[in-house]
Amino acid sequence: MTAATTTATLPTAGFPPSQYAICLKGIVWREGLRFLHQRERFVSALVRPLVWLFIFAAGFRQVLGVSIIPPYETYILYEVYITPGLMLLIQLFNGMQSSLSMVYDREMGNMRTLLVSPLPRWFLLSSKLVAGMAVSLPQVYTFLVIAWFWEIEAPPLGYIAILPALVLSGLMLGALGMLMSSVSKQLENFAGAMNFVIFPMFFASSALYPLWRVKEANPLLYYICELNPFTHAVELVRFALYEEINWISLAVVAGCTALFMVGAILAYDPSRGLLARRGEPGGGT
Repeated sequence: MTAATTTATLPTAGFPPSQYAICLKGIVWREGLRFLHQRERFVSALVRPLVWLFIFAAGFRQVLGVSIIPPYETYILYEVYITPGLMLLIQLFNGMQSSLSMVYDREMGNMRTLLVSPLPRWFLLSSKLVAGMAVSLPQVYTFLVIAWFWEIEAPPLGYIAILPALVLSGLMLGALGMLMSSVSKQLENFAGAMNFVIFPMFFASSALYPLWRVKEANPLLYYICELNPFTHAVELVRFALYEEINWISLAVVAGCTALFMVGAILAYDPSRGLLARRGEPGGGT
């Protein structure tokens, strides 16, 4: 082994766990500070689901009553049904906004500073993903507190049981946004592309209406909703809120999380990623 080869391999090997922990803490802390300094981001994250909960749900209550379907054991109000979907809407927008910040950092040159770290690139991107997911959790629980005062309640242990489901769904949606950010050249392009992902994923899912109603109206749309990973994220949280596990949704969300994350890591790889082929900042060290 030559001296040059030895020097090239040293920066990415032999780090103790404490160094990885410090890096993770720093990335999460930076994302948290950015979120705190952008107060309008917190307000806007709550406005969207609250508008659906307080205004649209009131109008649709009589039209879209929900029959007894798992995990519910009795008839429920429409606003009770859409609550899990609105929780995931918060995470969906948060995942896209976190990835939007990555496009901004790449334009400003900050992304290069992160990606030239001697720590493995997969760990840096994973830490960024964890940071974005962690920021979404306080937003979701704040929404649940407001919904509770609106008399939309769940079993007490359900508020704890949904935490693993929220973590996994937040990672999946954040990984999707990260994968999208790797193919966006400019901030404006990514902001526009967000609308082509967020709204189709949200509306073509079980977030606003049960799938059996969709199947009665349009069988093709039903199968599209079934293939939508956002549908399974919603159902995973819905069942967890009532202390149950939807194993199919768990498998789909876990699989999509791994798939999106591997795709993002490969796309940000300086030797074979999309950024390297375009010669953008962050595409090489």
